[in-house]
Amino acid sequence: MAQKLGAVAGFDYKREDFSGEAMKTTQGVFLSLQRRGQYAPPPGASNILGLEASGHVAELGPGCQGHWKPGDSAMALLPGGGQAQYVTVPEGLLMPIPEGLSLSQAAAIPEAWLTAFQLLYLLGAGVNLILDCIGGSYWEKNVNCLALDGRWILYGLMGGDDISGPLLSKLLFKRGSLITSLLRSRDKMYKQTLVKTFTEQVLPHFSSEASQCLLPVLDRVYPVTEIQEAHVHMEANRNMGKIVLTLPR
Repeated sequence: MAQKLGAVAGFDYKREDFSGEAMKTTQGVFLSLQRRGQYAPPPGASNILGLEASGHVAELGPGCQGHWKPGDSAMALLPGGGQAQYVTVPEGLLMPIPEGLSLSQAAAIPEAWLTAFQLLYLLGAGVNLILDCIGGSYWEKNVNCLALDGRWILYGLMGGDDISGPLLSKLLFKRGSLITSLLRSRDKMYKQTLVKTFTEQVLPHFSSEASQCLLPVLDRVYPVTEIQEAHVHMEANRNMGKIVLTLPR
């Protein structure tokens, strides 16, 4: 299915929501699957691609109670709709952009880093831990390298969902735990708690003033008019890091 650029209807401002100007949005593998009809958005989410964005606050909804004001720079976790000039997002899913980061770098943080933080922090971490977004085609490699009493967290099916072989017996022999997790389909309260904890504990380390600075890895930045080329580059598995789309103000 080809990507098309076009206009959509304006936003319906809900009590707790406000609009953020999504100047930068990022591409991801799951968005490629959605484009091909293999990864449906959760109920109520926009059909427009884009799970994260950065930009500037355009307007506030009447129910906003936080410190945000129009013109503030911000990045956001989204259930969809990020590949557009404007998005609406609950204020609890917004994060400030750390000092020294560009909008393109900020757009590469929310979905990937929050997913990793969720898996390692909220679900528990350990040396005997496998984080698996591939699924079917890697099951044997994963179970073979899993240590006794290890944990295997499955959060994607990029390699398919078919299993052929003695997965359960091998997992039982290792006394392993298989845990599944998704971020996009979580409810708003869960996401707000995740964003708040990440903002407090991890986001300060992205600042250029931090003693141990974290940086998102960018592969390429495309203007939105070259979205087809961006998808071709991503689906050929040539990128090492995030692919970012820029949109006009």
